[in-house]
Amino acid sequence: MDLKSFIRDVPDFPKPGILFRDISPLLADKNAWRSTVKEMAQLISRHRPDMLAGIESRGFLVTAPLALELGCGFMMVRKHGKLPGGTIPHTYALEYGTDTIEIQADAIRKGQRVVVLDDLLATGGTLAAAINLLRKAGADVQAAVCIIELTALAGRQRLDVPFESLLKY
Repeated sequence: MDLKSFIRDVPDFPKPGILFRDISPLLADKNAWRSTVKEMAQLISRHRPDMLAGIESRGFLVTAPLALELGCGFMMVRKHGKLPGGTIPHTYALEYGTDTIEIQADAIRKGQRVVVLDDLLATGGTLAAAINLLRKAGADVQAAVCIIELTALAGRQRLDVPFESLLKY
């Protein structure tokens, strides 16, 4: 199945000069979405994860069905202040300033094998930060996987784990 045909290009979103790759049509088509989940499950299964970590917010859409498909847990990596209870934060540098992501303090057990997921890899900053956060919490991060990779932005170079994507632009 040509999954790229289900990705919509939205020019000048969220600001002028950006070409946004919208996965909404992919999610809306049951056959394309089923194919996406199956293909991603094949990429992830070789890493034998105990847990999948999804990055807010479109990463949640990808991670939840994959956790069910692979029979493993699903944990959320969220922006600061969005998770209840005790959390483990990680602050990282952006082009202009910083941002903080966090996980719940009891979301992971030391040594659990984790694969990190998001819908898209651009510059790699958030994905690299999530990997560092999970390691700080004791995870054994095995890999990162996304539906889409924007190769011109070289985000994979910021990652120190194996990275795979289904679609490259």
